[in-house]
Amino acid sequence: MSDKTMHDRILTNPKFKELVTKRTRFAVLLSIVVLVPYYTFMVLVSMKPEVFSGTLSEGGVLTIGWLIAALLVIGGWLTTGIYVSRANGEFDRLNNEILSEARK
Repeated sequence: MSDKTMHDRILTNPKFKELVTKRTRFAVLLSIVVLVPYYTFMVLVSMKPEVFSGTLSEGGVLTIGWLIAALLVIGGWLTTGIYVSRANGEFDRLNNEILSEARK
């Protein structure tokens, strides 16, 4: 089978369109989940730094800003893990189905 024929079979497969749609929506959703809080934090730090200047404990040196920044980083890691988990599960399964149907 030529590469062109397999390519055409993949592009016309409804599962391919489903895969592209699901993957794009999921990536956009996770991007929004990460970027909106991050940029909100950046804007607030630059415009209203006093919001984050309170310490976590009386007499402590760590501020609320440090805690929120750490949570943003951890949130980024978690959303990456969520994407990888879904990509290795549902998206890989769909991809394998598409390829097996295209090889027929």
